[in-house]
Amino acid sequence: MTIIITGVSSGIGHALTSHYLAQGHQVVGIGRRNTISHPDFTFFEKDLSETTDFSFLTAIVSASNELILINNAGVIGRIERISEQVQSDIIPTIQVNSIAPMLLCQCVLQHFPDTRPLTIVNISSGAGKRPIPGWASYCASKAALDLFSQTIYLEEKEKKRTLRVYSVAPGVVDTPMQEQIRRADPESFSAHASFLTLKEKNELTSVEKVVEKLVALLSKPYDGNVIYSLKE
Repeated sequence: MTIIITGVSSGIGHALTSHYLAQGHQVVGIGRRNTISHPDFTFFEKDLSETTDFSFLTAIVSASNELILINNAGVIGRIERISEQVQSDIIPTIQVNSIAPMLLCQCVLQHFPDTRPLTIVNISSGAGKRPIPGWASYCASKAALDLFSQTIYLEEKEKKRTLRVYSVAPGVVDTPMQEQIRRADPESFSAHASFLTLKEKNELTSVEKVVEKLVALLSKPYDGNVIYSLKE
């Protein structure tokens, strides 16, 4: 089995990569820097805020007998009211969180044979389901990912293709993104204190627990549901 994972340099992506390599699978990682050395690991150095051409994956996708695509890479962007931001604050957030996953899904759906087992996992967020002041671009980009995931599942189902599509909110996870959130200006981010409290009370979920829950989810029979929260 081949697993393509974005955002493998740290956090959930790094932990997922380590898990699947330990299980003996071929893993293809996409990220800005490589932190993994393994004979079954192929790395492509790409900045997803700038990358729109994913043809470098075509041969790998076409040759795979079974494929899992995990769109894990994500950025919170500048934490500030949208009225105080400029275009260069907004565009990279939408590019990494929404456009890159959409283009990767398009690449896989076009080049992976219809008759072979395919799973698509988009890492979403609870922030895609409720507004959080200071996170307008992030919330919108994750909401887009949820609806995109549901739509491509229905599109492929209309074609009688058998596949699994998940849009998974992992919960509040102890990653470098949380460090960035805690460094935000409280004047621009009204929820700042609540995120400090989560860290102080040791209520953040570990990346290892997220991987455990996600792997358990993918091991279950698929029921056609796309939207999941690992907090539940």
